[in-house]
Amino acid sequence: MYLIGLTGGIASGKSTIARRLVEHGAVHIDADQLARKVVEPGTEGLAQIREAFGDAVLAPDGSLDRKALSELVFSDAAALDRLNGIVHPLVRELSGRLFAAADAARPNAVVVYDVPLLVEAELDHPFDLVVVAHATKKTRAERLVDIRGFSEEHAQARIDAQASDTQRLSIADVVIDTDGTLGHTVSQTDALWARIREELAARG
Repeated sequence: MYLIGLTGGIASGKSTIARRLVEHGAVHIDADQLARKVVEPGTEGLAQIREAFGDAVLAPDGSLDRKALSELVFSDAAALDRLNGIVHPLVRELSGRLFAAADAARPNAVVVYDVPLLVEAELDHPFDLVVVAHATKKTRAERLVDIRGFSEEHAQARIDAQASDTQRLSIADVVIDTDGTLGHTVSQTDALWARIREELAARG
């Protein structure tokens, strides 16, 4: 298995890169989806969140009220740390099982693990490459406003709540510049795929 850690700030174009790699044959695993899965009704994760934050973060049907939880932790660093301390280990364990399954199904599989919070979660998976999708804060804020309908204030707050560009770039093996056109992002991703195939071929 060839394991890629793909990260980048909100609205940085990670999904475009992941989609292109999947078109080439990669297996895509999305950390955000796993984070939702580990707090579904009946899970240990949801029970721990309820114990930590109370019934106020539950919807009437007993599922997690994400809006209530995000409002609770967004401006409270200690609460956010407590939430991450519950969710991150569960996601790490589940992702490890999915990697093992992908490897068993196809030993030469290229697995793209899409992790927005790779820096913040301090992941220690044995990545062959860490790929950072990079666009300026200005570009990402504009995308959040124009495409996702955020207010300018909300867009800026979401960007500022994540790791800095400097922190992300410091762990990058490959940086894909997503500030320009879609074609520019895709061509860089194609070059990345060619590099991966060469490295796999060299492994024999």
